[in-house]
Amino acid sequence: MFEILQNIDEHWLLLINQHFSPVLDYLMIFSTGTLSWLPLYILLLYLIIRKFRMKAILVLLMVALTVTLTDQLSVHLFKEVFLRLRPCHHPDLQDSIRTIIGCGGKYGFVSSHAANSAGLVTFLLLVFRPMNMILALFLIVYVLLNMVSRVYLGVHYPFDVLGGAFLGIICGLTTSHLTKFLISKF
Repeated sequence: MFEILQNIDEHWLLLINQHFSPVLDYLMIFSTGTLSWLPLYILLLYLIIRKFRMKAILVLLMVALTVTLTDQLSVHLFKEVFLRLRPCHHPDLQDSIRTIIGCGGKYGFVSSHAANSAGLVTFLLLVFRPMNMILALFLIVYVLLNMVSRVYLGVHYPFDVLGGAFLGIICGLTTSHLTKFLISKF
């Protein structure tokens, strides 16, 4: 069973990684960078302050908690436990993978990028309900682009990013419910 999943993962990795263009290269490098999303983070900071006023500090602390949880759990509960080599470090795939940003750490399951972005967006979508539909779609595109970029750039398998997204969603659900509870108490 594990071998079947590995074959599926490798197939989709190579399919995504080997269909490239200069425009896609630029887009994927841009989308995986933290500073690229700085305008979005500034907008979200503004929206949090505008909506929550004095409780914005609590919401911002919970945003930090969400990202800290997803980041730390993805490393200590998954990468350091499963020890699954990134595709760009895998001896059988190194010559087949196209990497344009380097490879990163040795292990890749689960993707911290996917966990962090999915956790953040899940948290925001739930805390901001109801949310402007355009902003909600933009946040969802942000997560999907972030996830695809990791596979396109050859630093994660598709199941790495799906696992990271799942972890992020669980953390975002948990911290958003905790946030709503705390807001109702204060």
